[in-house]
Amino acid sequence: MTDKLEDGTFSDNWSTPVLICFKDLRSVFKLDELGVEIARIAFPAALALTADPIASLVDTAFIGQIGPIELAAVGVSIALFNQVSRIAIFPLVSVTTSFVAEEDTITNAGPHDAVKEIETLENGLIPDSEKNMLIPLNDLGDQKIYNNSEAISKSFDIVKDEQRKKNIPSASSALIIGGVLGIIQAVFLILAAKPLLSFMGVKSESEMLYPAQEYLKLRSLGAPAVLLSLAMQGVFRGLKDTKTPLFATVFGDVANIVLDPIFIFVFKMEVRGAAIAHVISQYLISGILFWRLKEQVDLIPPALKYLQFGRFLKNGFLLLTRVIAVTFCVTLAASMAARMGSTEMAAFQVCLQVWLATSLLADGLAVAGQAILASAFARNDYDWATLTASRVLQLGLALGLVLAVFLGFGLHFGARIFTKDAEVLRLIGVGIPFVAATQPINALAFVFDGVNFGASDFAYSAFSMVIVAIISIIALFILSSSNGYVGIWIALTIYMSLRALAGFWRIGTGTGPWKFLRS
Repeated sequence: MTDKLEDGTFSDNWSTPVLICFKDLRSVFKLDELGVEIARIAFPAALALTADPIASLVDTAFIGQIGPIELAAVGVSIALFNQVSRIAIFPLVSVTTSFVAEEDTITNAGPHDAVKEIETLENGLIPDSEKNMLIPLNDLGDQKIYNNSEAISKSFDIVKDEQRKKNIPSASSALIIGGVLGIIQAVFLILAAKPLLSFMGVKSESEMLYPAQEYLKLRSLGAPAVLLSLAMQGVFRGLKDTKTPLFATVFGDVANIVLDPIFIFVFKMEVRGAAIAHVISQYLISGILFWRLKEQVDLIPPALKYLQFGRFLKNGFLLLTRVIAVTFCVTLAASMAARMGSTEMAAFQVCLQVWLATSLLADGLAVAGQAILASAFARNDYDWATLTASRVLQLGLALGLVLAVFLGFGLHFGARIFTKDAEVLRLIGVGIPFVAATQPINALAFVFDGVNFGASDFAYSAFSMVIVAIISIIALFILSSSNGYVGIWIALTIYMSLRALAGFWRIGTGTGPWKFLRS
């Protein structure tokens, strides 16, 4: 349905935006130029993204051998830590990826084109786009970031010199913001551990309180490393290098897996040992990424004005709104499971960790889609943007179907890895159909996130997610009270379905940055 013309562009017979998901369907698994680029970015990214949840699953498996109370306690702490982390991580990584991809594309375009495109970004627009989803670069009060073309060229290091490091201001901004947020998160979680756990359903009289509080406080010491490493992953993603984060993440998580039994059983530190092993692994990951990044990028900007904090913070605030909505839904679900008792929480923890770990495989496609789309929009290549969006969405659906079949059969046999408690195993069996059946929906939801972020459609992503969250929270309260443990999973299914629909709405209707699909 799409033919390549002599000038290298693509003719498009698809005039209805909603049909973009079916565009060039026969080429979904084709290893052409686009297919190779997606695979090169998505495969390492998917492995890196799933490495940390897998490490958490290993923690869960080891702690499950201590007892169901400790398993439930750590489950609450991990859910709380991860959700608080997401509030800072998701906006930082997503904005960094898009900004770095744009700046790197503009830098590689050559002096004349780069100056022209950066000046377009300075006016607050993605090149040749009607939207203003990117906050204007010069919207920082009376201060103007770039005074003239000469300063722009200098700040982005446009001189063709292969021996010099890249000068990408967004990389420096991301590291500073990530470090500050990491310290704030660590202090917040350590000081507020008890009231936060109480909100999660672990009350003062609960036997889960002491191990949960102990684990959370120790693991929080690794928050600065977590934020810094993920900020650096955003930079590498923007540079379309997902192999370096994979190497660092695998190295750190292997260290975590090796240290877990040593600290937990040999040193008899139990849940404290699991937390310490995880913290050590996070600092290893952060150190490796920083060492590699400083070899490629000049992390010291010519002046503070090039750091673009205003641009980061304003777009980050939009995604922060979105992440708070997402976080509240998942945290509320975990809190409701915890209020039902340690058995229900233990089963929910295992199902949730598997649900998230497998679904994040699709996030690798989202990373690839975001990086490629951000570059395509920066150079006004809407044909390539359309092909990229359709291809990653098709691959996401295919991946979701495969995961649904795999989990539907495999989790029945694999549940005993996490616990031997008969009642916990029974409740895990109740959750398996939901975990498996929602995989295609989850995959599409994650990929749509990457597509919309690649188009820098941050405002729509934020506001639509708030609406989805409101509906889902109402469903959680109603269904959990009427159907208990099963009701929580029904509500989460509704939540992910609405999230996928919201992601599809923008591109499917050809509005916002996708209005060119109607032309």
